[in-house]
Amino acid sequence: MSDGAAAGSAIGALLGFKGDKAAAKIMRQTAEYNAKVRENEGILLARQKVNEEATLRRNAERVRAMQVVSTAASGIQMSGSPMLALKDSYFATEKDALKIQYASSIEQTKVESDARLERAEGRARSNAQITRAYANLLNSGSNAYKMSTLG
Repeated sequence: MSDGAAAGSAIGALLGFKGDKAAAKIMRQTAEYNAKVRENEGILLARQKVNEEATLRRNAERVRAMQVVSTAASGIQMSGSPMLALKDSYFATEKDALKIQYASSIEQTKVESDARLERAEGRARSNAQITRAYANLLNSGSNAYKMSTLG
């Protein structure tokens, strides 16, 4: 009976080992999937910032065009104060565009870091699961040996 119990324990240990290895693989795959989702979020964020900057530039161009038309309609030449106002408008737009680009850069860095972290955590969880699998296999093998030698 102890040989049968030892054999059953050994078979259970092998099945448990295979299950733990499969779980480790799933952990890695899940982490990779989550990292890809984060990277895709980064692409969407980048596109959003590009659109935000384009909208800013279009709106600023409309304002500058209205400034030029208003100045021309009033009969004043584009020099002095009107020209300075136009210049200020242009540089304010560029400053705002740079802020959008900088914010996008920060978001992209965070998304890339999150994706790398997700992969690293997945590898760590997977490796821990594999270590547990080997530890359980060794422990079960030891128990099976003890059962077979006691009987």
